[in-house]
Amino acid sequence: MGALEDRFLRRDRPMNEARLIWEIGRKGAEVRALRARLGIDSGYLSRVLHSLESQRFVTFLPSSKDRRVRRVCLTKTGLAERTELDRRSDALAADILKMLTASQRKALVAAMGEVERLLQASMVSFAAEDPSTAVARWCFDQYFAELAERFKTGFDPALSISADAEELTPPRGVLILARLRGRPVGCGALKLHGQKPAELKRMWIGPSVRGLGVGRRLLAELERHARNARVTVLHLETNRALTEAIALYRRSGYIEVDAFNAEPYADHWFEKRLI
Repeated sequence: MGALEDRFLRRDRPMNEARLIWEIGRKGAEVRALRARLGIDSGYLSRVLHSLESQRFVTFLPSSKDRRVRRVCLTKTGLAERTELDRRSDALAADILKMLTASQRKALVAAMGEVERLLQASMVSFAAEDPSTAVARWCFDQYFAELAERFKTGFDPALSISADAEELTPPRGVLILARLRGRPVGCGALKLHGQKPAELKRMWIGPSVRGLGVGRRLLAELERHARNARVTVLHLETNRALTEAIALYRRSGYIEVDAFNAEPYADHWFEKRLI
């Protein structure tokens, strides 16, 4: 496919520069966002960007929101180069596919899609984050909206047992966000109660990464934090509509028990002993 050639797609630049032109896109991008999305060293990224700047493909501007943040945009020449790279990439793909039958092409595309999904799963990272940030609130909003859609009675967080930002901030609790290329794709939280059982709250996985084992990994990360906080028993409650979550909890060693709280939206109560 030409990935190892010094002149990718027979242009006068290596693949790393071509890739960066594509990632910057027609609308431009913040330099720090490019670094996070690509997972590359800031010094290396700076060298590639300055090479593109010397070729008059990119220009740097301050962000409209924060002048301390640099934004890189494609120039008219850079946009033309991106268009040409797209054209040549399409031609290369067509050349690879032309010897295959229609059914073989369909099978190849399906296999490539599955490989991409599995590779995405391996790129999901987990970290404890501040529950008062806009990103955390966005995850909670996605979670609440899905519950409102799936529950027969709808969902009003004001009627549910609380899990406010203060309750999810150490030492009272912890919020874990799952990210793919810097973009939030899931969340889960713990409410800690000293020697009493901890509560697992706000467990949500975005549709784009469902079926990839992200929920299992997020649950394991929450359990790791619970053990580090010397928690011996975890509690959670859930609604009968969340069949995938119920199956995950049971596979992960959670045992259904009698109701231990008055959560109005709960149909099932689970417990797991960590030691």
